[in-house]
Amino acid sequence: MDLERLRLRAVAIAELYDRHNVAAGRGAWSTGDLALGFVGDVGDLAKLVMAVDGRREITDARERLGHELADCLWSVLVLADRYGVDLAAEFARMTAGIEEHLEARGLRGAG
Repeated sequence: MDLERLRLRAVAIAELYDRHNVAAGRGAWSTGDLALGFVGDVGDLAKLVMAVDGRREITDARERLGHELADCLWSVLVLADRYGVDLAAEFARMTAGIEEHLEARGLRGAG
């Protein structure tokens, strides 16, 4: 699945969450709520990474790692959509800048 299809799927799920929250008497999540949820997911991811690397005990860490990475990606995709950020373009610009910076220090790019 390409990035645009992932974004569309993430936004569709966010809309379902919003409808669910409104129906339950809570408001739809703001971008601030999404960002705070993302922070929580990153914390969960960090704990799982530590467990997979043998630094803490979580019985099913390896099995849960992919799910937590996907949770983080979902948050990034929805936040980018809400703020009108073209992630593909920003990723290309960011990686080109890093590559240029490193090549200027004598390191060669991968391609």
